Amino acid sequence: MKHLPLFFDLTGRKVAVVGEGPKADLRADLARSAGADVLRFEARSATAQELRRAVAVFVATEDEASDAAAHRQAKAAGVPVNVADRPALCDFIMPAIVDRDGVVVAISTGGASPTLATVLRGRIEAALPERLGALARLVTTFRAQVNALIADPARRRAFFRRLVEGPAARLVLAGDAAGARRVALGELDAARRQMTPSGIAHIVGAGPGDPDLLTLRAAQLLQEADAILHDDLVPRAVLARARRDAEIVPVGKRKGRPSWAQADIDAELVRRVRSGQTVVRLKAGDPFVFGRGGEEVDALRAAGLAFTIVPGITAALGCAASACIPLTHRHHAAAVTFVSGHSAKDGRQPAWASLATEGHTLAIYMGATEASAVRDRLLAAGAAPSTPVAIVENGTRPDQRVSTGRLGDLARLAAAHAQSGVAGPSLIIVGDVAAYAAVSQSPALAEVS
Repeated sequence: MKHLPLFFDLTGRKVAVVGEGPKADLRADLARSAGADVLRFEARSATAQELRRAVAVFVATEDEASDAAAHRQAKAAGVPVNVADRPALCDFIMPAIVDRDGVVVAISTGGASPTLATVLRGRIEAALPERLGALARLVTTFRAQVNALIADPARRRAFFRRLVEGPAARLVLAGDAAGARRVALGELDAARRQMTPSGIAHIVGAGPGDPDLLTLRAAQLLQEADAILHDDLVPRAVLARARRDAEIVPVGKRKGRPSWAQADIDAELVRRVRSGQTVVRLKAGDPFVFGRGGEEVDALRAAGLAFTIVPGITAALGCAASACIPLTHRHHAAAVTFVSGHSAKDGRQPAWASLATEGHTLAIYMGATEASAVRDRLLAAGAAPSTPVAIVENGTRPDQRVSTGRLGDLARLAAAHAQSGVAGPSLIIVGDVAAYAAVSQSPALAEVS
């Protein structure tokens, strides 16, 4: 190791910056962000007597002779000095920094390759949650109580490990600091009574099918879950991103097939979280767009259990983008509506008359088997039979199929999909923008004109 990494408390201390321009300004800003009192000097005014007031000196004049002169003055003052882009003149070097609200990661290559350090910083930034500082503050809040309550060092370490990795951590990283505090208090009480603390449920959107479209948080939670309760429409490629020893439980509901009732799924979620598990309830698309995520949240809330919600790319957005269909377009569509092709439980129907208007895009979920009824309702509401439509099946996946046609031919178009031998979730897009679709070249799904 060429350089010893140290974190220097600069609060209230003086730091000198010699030079003008962007590089000098950057170093001044960094020092101020650490609480330093920054002294700015031009190259000519940076004397040893002046620099002796500082605990560290940054030189960034961007002129070789001026840099060398300022370096000599700093050495004469006996103050550690860093000269920008001149490693031979540096007593200390500046690492690439990732700052998460007080949780700081520094990356250094010892001056060998600042570019490599920058690349590594980008990768680390992508991996670290934004609210790590809030998590550190949560731990600080409970440190004294935990130390007083749990005398055994091994149990105490285990408690803190759960605090920074478990349900309370996930709540604070999701922005629910109050919920995290309640969970931490519950776990502290459970530790006092030597009980198994409750776990947490994460209601997670798996996106439209392409595993690379998972959000960062969804991917992280798949690696942390003890159990994953997944919809039937979540593909194997997404489930393959789970922790190897996670329990994978299919709880899907498919039309015409034996499946779990929603009440049974709710009960299973509650049972597992109460037993202390970290559970991911993995839903195709977004859990709050025709995903019944709201019902599962109601069940968890009624049981007094911790949960978070992780949105996903819903089918309308993923399928439209994959098929090159702009859901809104300055010349063709000023509004878009997501509609279920099936009736609600109480028989309520969408207001088709308000939806069957020009300049309006409809993204119809679960509509392939109801294509005839959807067509009839829109035509009866005043939509033109010539309105462009597209059906996107298995959107964003390698076996995606897209076909286009007119509203009057929607039932025939859906039948062609059903006969194609590719079984998968389908989305119907109705509106002028559907004409932009990149059409599948499969002969069975040729464009209907």
